[in-house]
Amino acid sequence: MTVVPKEKQNEVVVGVDDVKGGYNPHTLASQSTVTTALAALLLPSTFRTDADGSPRLDLDLLVSAEVSSADPYTVTYTLRRDASWSDSAPVAAEDFVYLWQRMREEPGVVDPAGYRLIDDITSREGGKVVEVVFTKPYPGWRSLFRNLLPAHLLKDAPGGWGAALADSFPATAGPFAVRTLDQPRGEIILERSDRFWEAPPALDRLVLRRASQHDTIEALNTGDDQVALLRADAIATKDIAELAKTTPLTSVVVPRAEVVQLLLRPASPRMQDVRVRTAVLNLLDRDDLIDAGSRSGPSENLRADAQVIPPSKPGYTPTMPPKAGDPAQLLTQAGYTRPENGQWGREGKPLELTIAAPAGMEPYVTVANRVQRQLSLSGIAARVLTTQPNQLFGQDLSDTAASNEPVDIAVVPQVDTGDSAAVLASTFGCRPSPDDGGTPIPANLSGFCDQAVQPVIEQALSGQVLLADALETIEPVLWQQAVSLPLFQVADLLVVLPEARNVTAGAPFAGPLSTARTWRREDR
Repeated sequence: MTVVPKEKQNEVVVGVDDVKGGYNPHTLASQSTVTTALAALLLPSTFRTDADGSPRLDLDLLVSAEVSSADPYTVTYTLRRDASWSDSAPVAAEDFVYLWQRMREEPGVVDPAGYRLIDDITSREGGKVVEVVFTKPYPGWRSLFRNLLPAHLLKDAPGGWGAALADSFPATAGPFAVRTLDQPRGEIILERSDRFWEAPPALDRLVLRRASQHDTIEALNTGDDQVALLRADAIATKDIAELAKTTPLTSVVVPRAEVVQLLLRPASPRMQDVRVRTAVLNLLDRDDLIDAGSRSGPSENLRADAQVIPPSKPGYTPTMPPKAGDPAQLLTQAGYTRPENGQWGREGKPLELTIAAPAGMEPYVTVANRVQRQLSLSGIAARVLTTQPNQLFGQDLSDTAASNEPVDIAVVPQVDTGDSAAVLASTFGCRPSPDDGGTPIPANLSGFCDQAVQPVIEQALSGQVLLADALETIEPVLWQQAVSLPLFQVADLLVVLPEARNVTAGAPFAGPLSTARTWRREDR
């Protein structure tokens, strides 16, 4: 057997924290650095994010995309004839329809508000011309239909949407294809796709390899890894700085499209009273939560002091007011009492709160445990519930009535897919009841629905008012309602050795691996 010398291998190895599934970029349950990376390399998109954060037409998939009618508001996409999935099925209108239907109907999806404005999707020319009709103008339409999924394989697949891309990609349509996806071993190997219809990547292979942060830094030191992308803690950050003294490398902080937030859920009977929610928030030590969740790494400097726009995004303005209201007084007004050094309770029953976090997802579990500790020390009994992410986002937070244990506080991500107005509407907006077509109901994980601000949310989504103007009205209300406490934006640390050329942080929220198509390997 001939062994290829390491310096002759045309591959780049990237050290990562984990490679576990699922890999559906449209679900909150699957948000991770690796999911973002694989989506960028394996799935087709109508638009990509440019270096300045603006949407750019992806000419790999589209010939054109434009608003073709104002009434009804219609966007027409013309797809390339040669754009196809790896099993030779064309990328076509059915992929648009599948994603629209699932984003409109499934719980736990990322920023569904824009998809809910779509009234119909029609096609012609064999599905290569797609017409999307909206119920009202939607200036954020370029944020839709990114990371299309192979409808012909998923629409009737066992497990449905919940199992889509749970542990594999049934078909791809990008510059790379999956050679190996081995979660137990912690390795994903991507190879240049022979079926990709555009210019091929410079690399033959791209390897994502899981290891502890200490082992990944050692692999950089020996040259076994050429790139690392880590949610580095204070120790890893220091170790990389030490390595830089003896090894030529570059490092840069890469913010994710993900803000860690606490949702105090009005949908839960115990949290319906705004006085209770405000008291709980005022009892929390936010600085301690940020320190624990960020592990004093790069995320620590991305404190999220606004409800909607993440700290690294243009337009971000801190809006968080000082704490107002004495927790003990607020709880007393809500009917609770506390014997000296005892537990808060009412009518002989203790105030017991359930704090939920998606199992296995960090920093959410760590933050949830810290919240539990802080509340317990303040006289409020609390327990942490960690359930599988698909169940948490798909049932526990979407149907409080069906849950055996209503969630009072959820530690979950808020994800920005490009249109912050859609983030606002998806996180804090209402929607008409499907039963009578008129009664507003919560359409978000917290179960929050405020008719006082709903018209402004809808105006921001449809472009009738500028988002900045809408937020001036809405953010004070959100803080006053004590529904959400944003903590910090999650960030990775990208470390690159000189052998890996053209490796950059990538466009905002697209991730460094979105540029892997242009990476090159040049050994010293």
